[in-house]
Amino acid sequence: MKKKLRMPVGIDNFQKLRQGYYFVDKTSFIRDLIDGHSEATLITRPRRFGKTLTLSMLHCFFTIENAEENRKLFDGCAISRAGEEYMAEQGTRPVVFLSLKDLKDRSFDLMLEHFAALMQSTYSSFRYLMEENLLYPEERDLFQSVLSRRASMADLQDSLKNLTQYLSRFHHRPVLLLIDEYDAPIQFAWDNDYYEDAISFFRNFLSAALKTNPCLDFAVMTGVLRIAKESIFSSLNNLDVSSVVSGIYADVMGFTRQEVEQMAADFGCPEKITEIRNWYDGYNFSGMEIYNPWSVINYFHRNLQPSLYWVNTSGNSILAELLKHASTAQVRDIHALMDRKSIYATLDEGVIYAELHENLAALYSVLLTTGYLTLDSRPDPYDGDSLYSMRIPNQEIRMLYKKEILRHMDRMVSRPNLMNEMLSGILSGETSKFAECLATYLESMASFHDTANRETFYHGLMLGLLAMLIPRYRVVSNRESGYGRFDIAVFPQQNQSPGILMEFKVAASEADLQKIAETALSQMENMDYMTEFRTQHITDIWQYGIAFYGKKCHIATKIH
Repeated sequence: MKKKLRMPVGIDNFQKLRQGYYFVDKTSFIRDLIDGHSEATLITRPRRFGKTLTLSMLHCFFTIENAEENRKLFDGCAISRAGEEYMAEQGTRPVVFLSLKDLKDRSFDLMLEHFAALMQSTYSSFRYLMEENLLYPEERDLFQSVLSRRASMADLQDSLKNLTQYLSRFHHRPVLLLIDEYDAPIQFAWDNDYYEDAISFFRNFLSAALKTNPCLDFAVMTGVLRIAKESIFSSLNNLDVSSVVSGIYADVMGFTRQEVEQMAADFGCPEKITEIRNWYDGYNFSGMEIYNPWSVINYFHRNLQPSLYWVNTSGNSILAELLKHASTAQVRDIHALMDRKSIYATLDEGVIYAELHENLAALYSVLLTTGYLTLDSRPDPYDGDSLYSMRIPNQEIRMLYKKEILRHMDRMVSRPNLMNEMLSGILSGETSKFAECLATYLESMASFHDTANRETFYHGLMLGLLAMLIPRYRVVSNRESGYGRFDIAVFPQQNQSPGILMEFKVAASEADLQKIAETALSQMENMDYMTEFRTQHITDIWQYGIAFYGKKCHIATKIH
């Protein structure tokens, strides 16, 4: 490398970042806010995309506290080059910076305890308000109740609004509010069955501080999800949202192509751009191409080794939820996504968690906003079209789907590594292993209601399983070949590996399973389904005729 550079892995404090770490300059965002901010702005981005660091940057720039020292942090940055009229805004505002990202509790009572501790810490940083002859007696009592963690729930809900009033009175100017990961406690409340209590609490908390508050200059909030207005922002009509789908500030969080290319040049490895793009690019925020910053930083930090960096930062509960309740149509969508294809769905950015199990649009909207999908194209409003095209953004996320599918399937059965054993049996032609694993899986996973859907269910089940072979294999469903249409074919990306051909049948009784499996096997020969394999010069083909009856199966095999 040309020079020794330290990558800021896990650094979300702007002051610390500027003390010798590699710096991607995003300070032009400050100029944008000065030029024209809304009363309240919500920016939603996937986790680990720089939300906390962005708010830390705003805090360092605008806060009255340590203004002279903080000014040095912006030497040479875009905001300092923008003109003195912008730097004149530095260090001029009372700022409250509140992060809700650590409110991850298993009950509402525990969440309230931790929230009280958070407000105690926040109030403690403004103790000087108590030292002046500023607060009325009842206000001093309220201030002290928050400091001693004796505040009632109602007082906690008003605590942020009250703090803005005290600060504005002291400094003779309105307050800037920065609220980080506003939706983190809501997601954990949903995961732990106290969603309604949490929504009610934070609706009152946010509305008190943000709505018609004369002591508020403006507010910037961040989060992963845009929770439905009717559930948490029902009384807030001044909210400007910048999401992954629409809105301004598209390049404020995450790295642009130019920034990553500059990074590669600075580290002396411009030849790695294609690899970085394949693994960590692919996000489309309001029409702008964006790289995952956490993964790019870790890629450079770990000696240019591509790996799953972003996916290891927290649990993947949303993706797990999709897999848990996946219908046959959703299984087909997952397969298409892993095969680098796009899916089409309507979107509703205002998430209502209770709809995730029933509303396919809501679930895909969550996958989009949390970073597991990205937009491919938008509907044309003049055509009345409402379908958005979505895809997996890059190799890192594609491998996450594969990893989560395996984990989900193994969780649903009592036998570890069952899916890997089954795939091994399929690829090696070990029919007995394949059949035994498939029977175990059907017994554990399939309900009689599922199997009542007959061949469609079994086809979707096998398609979802075989999707885990991507990208080493190309998995094709319902393709014309020879004199008919095969059910599933698996084509190796390297010709020395065998191909796989599958035909499914549903038997009328358990006694008919063997005969029907052999019929399926004969159909592949009679209809010459091997035609497409021959055109690709694949000579070794494992042929599987599979018959199902409820949770029972039989597999007939032949190598061509």
